[in-house]
Amino acid sequence: MSEFLQAKDNRKILHVDIDAFYAQVEMRDNPALRKVPLGIGRDPDKHHGHGVIATANYVARKAGVHSAMGSIEAKRACPDLVFVAPDFDKYRRISGQIHAIFHEFTDTIEPVALDEAYLDVTENKMAAPTLAAQLRHRIWQETKLTCSVGVSYNKVLAKLGSEHHKPNGVTVIPHELAEDFMLKLPIKDFRGVGKKTLLKFEKLGVKDGRDLKAMSLDDLRVYFGSFGDVLYWQARATHFSPVKDRSVRQSVGKESTFELAIHDRQAVEAAFKDLAEKVVANMQKKKLLGRTLTVKIRDDDFKTQTKGLTLAGTFDLDPAFMTRQAMLIFDEAYPEDFSVRLLGLTFSNIIEQKYEAVSLFDQF
Repeated sequence: MSEFLQAKDNRKILHVDIDAFYAQVEMRDNPALRKVPLGIGRDPDKHHGHGVIATANYVARKAGVHSAMGSIEAKRACPDLVFVAPDFDKYRRISGQIHAIFHEFTDTIEPVALDEAYLDVTENKMAAPTLAAQLRHRIWQETKLTCSVGVSYNKVLAKLGSEHHKPNGVTVIPHELAEDFMLKLPIKDFRGVGKKTLLKFEKLGVKDGRDLKAMSLDDLRVYFGSFGDVLYWQARATHFSPVKDRSVRQSVGKESTFELAIHDRQAVEAAFKDLAEKVVANMQKKKLLGRTLTVKIRDDDFKTQTKGLTLAGTFDLDPAFMTRQAMLIFDEAYPEDFSVRLLGLTFSNIIEQKYEAVSLFDQF
């Protein structure tokens, strides 16, 4: 059965991972940081011993520093470690640029984090390795950041490919090489295998994919429950999950209708401020971000105008910023006298916000 499923899976999947994203951004913006061990996090000496490493550059990684490590522990591992406090607003803006580039290649995108996503490029007529090369070039051209890309026919293999040749590499795992790749893969590198699972495998004498493939599905279910099925298919280079397009195609907006037409610019600004606060609250509640802000204006003659502004990245969910943008659009539409019956603000070109990295630092 696995051979049949594998033969029929003709998808083209890319997994894109920006190399040491936060650290790379800081090194790009400050070249003096490029050759020193760099950790993105708060210096424990300045924050009463608190802090967590969000990521580290490859110099620091060689010294044993890694993400989610406590800052004190990181400093013990690498006494020369340079700390830079994270700037998540900047990272989100750059991530928005990168995701806009993704949309040049496909609309079927599954974001995993600010720096990582799966792309299903099956419908694109170009060969997947060519698309990977073009994508890396576009990201470098636009942001001066490198990325690693895995290319295969399912998400697991694409993810393993992007991890296989880092930083700044492309790994292609075609059908004819996939099963051999999995047979040689250390068991710790299989997706979903954590410390507890690894201890079980050590007791069973399972060291790599070849050992795993030798286990029956029934035995895997006995030892690992439903995860046994996942492991069984992984050993056979087969994975069923599609790239889940997390683009949200609806819009989020609010409108205000006035019984009596308004003629005063300050009243318009106050109305936009109220609308912006309501839209932002709704977006934050739903954990959404938008790239397009549209202003709707209906005058006393019931003539309706809509004008939009689209960013390469996503808008900051800041009512004051939205109000300023809305007023710029309004002033362009009505530079002189006006008589307005309705105003509206709408976000579209929306994506779900799935990134939780900020919470690591909010607690300190």
